[in-house]
Amino acid sequence: MPKANNAVASRARRKRILKQAKGFFGRRKNVWTVAKNAVEKAMTYAYRDRKQKKRNFRSLWIMRINAGARQHGMSYSQFMGKIKANNIELNRKVLADLAMNHPEAFTAIVNKIK
Repeated sequence: MPKANNAVASRARRKRILKQAKGFFGRRKNVWTVAKNAVEKAMTYAYRDRKQKKRNFRSLWIMRINAGARQHGMSYSQFMGKIKANNIELNRKVLADLAMNHPEAFTAIVNKIK
């Protein structure tokens, strides 16, 4: 009995990987074995960096809140401690936006917690 290859599925699989490799440089975009490795690595980085992005943004927000709080003579930890004590339920993303783009609103919050 002859060997049966499912060429349709194989071609579809290769086509899908090569489509994902579109825009890569050199052989990474059109040579199956190289593209397969490149796409696999890219997917690993994408998965890892979706998690890292959250960490990076949180640290950015903390830096911005700290800068805003220090303009009013407080450290970040003092500011956040007083925010929690006064039951002001604004998250770091919102506080950072206020500190950066709406300083008068941020000042109002600082005056309320002092």
